[in-house]
Amino acid sequence: MKVVFVCTGNTCRSPLAEALARRAAQARGIDATFASAGTGAALGSPATDGAILVGLERDVDLSRHRSRPLLPAAVSSDTIILAMASSHVAGIRSVVPNARVYLLDEYGSHGKSMRPVADPYGGSLDDYRIAADAIEMMLEPVLDRLLSEHTSGTA
Repeated sequence: MKVVFVCTGNTCRSPLAEALARRAAQARGIDATFASAGTGAALGSPATDGAILVGLERDVDLSRHRSRPLLPAAVSSDTIILAMASSHVAGIRSVVPNARVYLLDEYGSHGKSMRPVADPYGGSLDDYRIAADAIEMMLEPVLDRLLSEHTSGTA
């Protein structure tokens, strides 16, 4: 099972989601591969200072992260793409029509909620904390669903 978190530049939200999900999945014994990418990402940009600092506050290290664009060739049938905003979902579906793509919140809530994760880029450290709080809150039901689908064989 492969999960790719997607935002715009792959320097704030999606790297935080990737690192936080990897740590939480490992703690819960969930066997999955996590990655991140951006719909408009330049190749090789570091995570923003705000993302790195908020990551460190949450015991995840983003200092080695380098951005990458989401490439259609990298999306396989077992890939679940979890986007931070509806614009990302629409953009991904336009270039990879058969992708299993959802809003982060949509996937975890089984479609009952469709909240985006606000983009902290250019904002204050508190904006990054708010985004990380939202990601962490949305990740718990995402991991529950991944575990459920993995053990039932429906993923």
